Amino acid sequence: MTLRVVGAGLPRTGTHSLQIALEQLLGGRCYHMREIPGHPFDLGADWDHALGGALPDWGQIFAGYRAAVDWPTSLFWRELSVAYPTALVLLSQRDSAETWAQSINATILPVARLALAPEWTEGRGLLALLEHFAGTPQWDDPATLRTAYERHNAAVRQQTPAHRLIEWRVSEGWEPLCRALNVPVPDQPFPWTNRREEWG
Repeated sequence: MTLRVVGAGLPRTGTHSLQIALEQLLGGRCYHMREIPGHPFDLGADWDHALGGALPDWGQIFAGYRAAVDWPTSLFWRELSVAYPTALVLLSQRDSAETWAQSINATILPVARLALAPEWTEGRGLLALLEHFAGTPQWDDPATLRTAYERHNAAVRQQTPAHRLIEWRVSEGWEPLCRALNVPVPDQPFPWTNRREEWG
């Protein structure tokens, strides 16, 4: 089994909805950070190695999966697009960097900030992801995050061949995904889930 879709979209761009949708469309499992037993602070040795600069065995990480979305996957979209040369690269996104930054600040960042406490002992996986993404340990800054969001999306667009790239927003629903995957559009509403108001 090989990946048919490599998700390049960042968290809070509909990745959980994509996980559900792609599993239905592809008839197989879709990898998401939720699949990692110790998420978000303990990502496991394979992802720790990747974040440290040593590429892991992608086949081992994604064994049994047809697609992969969300972090940590989307931070390694370049490497994965090479490892899976026939996979589509799916860039899920928000309407703007500001909208995305507001969403991540209301949901993910309060969790990440817990690990900044001196007495924290439960791992630094989420901090490592944020540092890798932002390019600096000083990631907890709205302007830094907006810039990193725009930089990330621009790189995906510029470096992915047009025939492999899908740009998608939750509001577009099934159609772009089905068109790219050459599968019928399901006769049911798109599974829009994990909205901001669902976070505690």
